Amino acid sequence: MRGARRRLCSALIVAYGLFSLYAAYTVFLRQRRPAAPRSHRDRRGPRGFTDHVALGNEEWNPWDADEKNELAASQQRYEANLKMIKYARSHLEQTSLRVQIWGKAAIGLYLWQHIFGGHLEPADVIAQWREGSQKAGKTYFSFLTGPSVVPGYFSVEAEHVVLVLNGREPAKIAYATQWLHYAQTLMDTRKIQHVAVVLLGNEQCRNAWIQPYLKRNGGFVNLLFVTYDCAFINEEDILQWPLGVATYRNFPVVEPSWSMLHDPRSYLCNFLGTVYKNSSRETLIEILKQDGLDKLCWIAAREQWQPQETNESFKNYQDALLQSDLTLCPVGINTECYRIYEACSYGSLPVIEDVMTPGDCGNSSVYHSAPLQLLKTMGAPFIFIKNWKELPAILEKEKKMSLQEKIQRRKKLLEWYRNFKARMRQKFINTLENSFLPSDKG
Repeated sequence: MRGARRRLCSALIVAYGLFSLYAAYTVFLRQRRPAAPRSHRDRRGPRGFTDHVALGNEEWNPWDADEKNELAASQQRYEANLKMIKYARSHLEQTSLRVQIWGKAAIGLYLWQHIFGGHLEPADVIAQWREGSQKAGKTYFSFLTGPSVVPGYFSVEAEHVVLVLNGREPAKIAYATQWLHYAQTLMDTRKIQHVAVVLLGNEQCRNAWIQPYLKRNGGFVNLLFVTYDCAFINEEDILQWPLGVATYRNFPVVEPSWSMLHDPRSYLCNFLGTVYKNSSRETLIEILKQDGLDKLCWIAAREQWQPQETNESFKNYQDALLQSDLTLCPVGINTECYRIYEACSYGSLPVIEDVMTPGDCGNSSVYHSAPLQLLKTMGAPFIFIKNWKELPAILEKEKKMSLQEKIQRRKKLLEWYRNFKARMRQKFINTLENSFLPSDKG
């Protein structure tokens, strides 16, 4: 009897061992079947019946849920990578040109932040190094600026370069030529292929110093964008560029608001600036004092020009633009001034003294509408006058205008200025691409 029990126990142990081996084989070694179609599990019916059907028709897999989750995650990663590869490929296909802009004059900030709408990091305006990038047209642009951007001490990451330089006075020209010589060295060593220059020109248009550097004269500079009505502008490889706002005084990018458009303004006009001896500005102040017109306008005249603003004077200037329907723009050393563009930013219509200033500006044989040829060509909706004696009649008309009429005028001005910057941006991009990209001609 005891022997029979031992044989029975041994048989049970062997059976248990065989079952364990089979289970291990089934779970770990046997090829797993694919999961049943989802529609099979989604049959309608009582829960127990559904579970019974599912268990009866597919092999049990303790890792089924984990496998499905991993499969789904893997598929998502694959699709994300595929999408990124497609984006990168399309980006490379569409970006035919890489241009690095070296901003070594404040006008570069007008180009990058106001016309291109680009951002800079860090945002701190006194940072030693600031940079930004964006894609526009077929071109990828990167922008560098700040005191730490010096020749030989930064990475040249493009074969095409735009140099933004200041050529207003001898000291600035000497600094600008250092950058031109550096660019020429890079050209000679084939580290860059093309160079364009954006030049803050001399206010009397005495820019002959740049001529030998132009490719047309045997130099290496393919394109020149220059401010003011420079006489040798041809709109082919030498193009006129807007002066813009005083970025060296940190004039901001102004976003139009509802109140800027619709609120009544406290003053008919404004003029905050330097009154030079024996200039038309003296005539302007005298005319404003007649019949108390100066009481209707925000007038703050000074006898000496100040290159830097205090926080208080800058706030007063911005408030004057925002609170005046008209901004008076008498000529200074040049007819074109920052005030014109700054007034546009706040929807205050510029009243411009449309006379040519002394110097070498203007080319009447080609551009009969100089000065301010660029603005006039772009259809600027300004008030142009030849003499400040016309101002009293303008202010009388201004008194009779309704708020609704002024609102419509502000809308027109702000819309024009927005389109002006967009057109200048496109002009800049198209000119670079047409010059720098290889021609498709056979």
